Order: sequence, then C-alpha cells, then structure tokens
Amino acid sequence: MTTNVGTLDRILRAALGLALLYLAFLSGIQFFAGPLSKFGATVIGIVMFVTSVTRLCPLYAIFGVKTCREC
Repeated sequence: MTTNVGTLDRILRAALGLALLYLAFLSGIQFFAGPLSKFGATVIGIVMFVTSVTRLCPLYAIFGVKTCREC
C-alpha cells in the first residue's frame, strides 16, 4: 500500500493521538476516569498516532483520499 497521509495531516494526527493518550492516563479529569471513555480515548489515540507514524490511513485508502503532495 502506498502512503496517503501528508505532513500537516501527520502532525495533527500525532498531536491528537498523544493528547488523547495523555487525557486518558495522566490528566486526572473526571470524564476520563470511567472505563468506557478511557478505553475509547486510548484506542482512538493509538490509531491516530500509528497512522501518523506509518503515513497510511486505511479510511483514506478506501475513499481514495490523499493529503500528501509527493505520493
């Protein structure tokens, strides 16, 4: 599979992923104390971070979207 995530998209995904992981485990915010919200934030955070590192988004591939100029 070819890469389909551009630089700005990667930065935003990495920041969102790390922010969600921080909120889930280190923030102490009452909303993220519940198991469902903690699990949801963790899963979404990991997915966002992994897609930013690999530069490959499966949903973009399904819909034919590319946010990178060089690919």
